Amino acid sequence: MKKSILVLACVFMFTAFFTSCREENKEKHEMEMSDDMDHMDNDLEDAADDTGDAIKKAAEDVGDAVEEGVDEVKENTGTGGTDDM
Repeated sequence: MKKSILVLACVFMFTAFFTSCREENKEKHEMEMSDDMDHMDNDLEDAADDTGDAIKKAAEDVGDAVEEGVDEVKENTGTGGTDDM
């Protein structure tokens, strides 16, 4: 009976010792998450800038195409327009 109590006490001590000494780095994980969020913020800003630039370029291209089309119509109808040389 004494041996079984001692064995159980030893098992309890080893269990308590190994589980209580486990180290957790919660601050490190939070810091990594913060860094990732900063990078994501920069990536989103870059993507928004690129999208804005692409929209401006497309609008300019459409404007140029419309002006060219108007000039072609004027040339073909004899109402004026610039010559494509």
